[in-house]
Amino acid sequence: MKLKAMKLKAAVLVPLAAGALVLTGCSTDSTATETAVNTSSCAPTPEKVDGAPDWTVNGTEGKALFTVTDDKTNAAPKIQLTTPFKVDKTQVKTLIAGSGELVTESSTAIVCYEGVNGRDGKVFDSAYQSRTPAPLPASRLVPGFTQALVGQKVGSTVAVVITSADGYAEGNPDAGIEPGDTIVFGLKILAAQ
Repeated sequence: MKLKAMKLKAAVLVPLAAGALVLTGCSTDSTATETAVNTSSCAPTPEKVDGAPDWTVNGTEGKALFTVTDDKTNAAPKIQLTTPFKVDKTQVKTLIAGSGELVTESSTAIVCYEGVNGRDGKVFDSAYQSRTPAPLPASRLVPGFTQALVGQKVGSTVAVVITSADGYAEGNPDAGIEPGDTIVFGLKILAAQ
């Protein structure tokens, strides 16, 4: 994983109080629960995605559409936004339920994910673009991302729309997130430790 990507993941997903945490290693160890999914890479969203969205969220402003792509290759769910997109309540949807170990607040989940800013529709962080899964300690993430992970099973594909209060109420300038921005994620849980 490139150093710049590691710093951005830490800046984007780890609250400021735990900003010194350095995420290391991008593969599972012998204590991780393995499933039939490939846990060593993330695949970008295919160029063409057919079919109706699997989840549509009508925000207080705009709309978010999530479409599952090729789940077997860990491909990113397609996220389409009508911007600006804003919600007043964090919402989580399991697009595909996994059958592996349950993710708890004490778990470190190995995740492929993509984060999109609701204000402008721009991707601000993506393990899919780097093609490298990230180890994310569930207890050290912004509250909305923790809500998306905890209670899910390994192998699940999940979508979440996160209010500013459950994301970055003060903003995160390094990621281009301003105070009040809703953030949106599509993610696939590959393993839990």
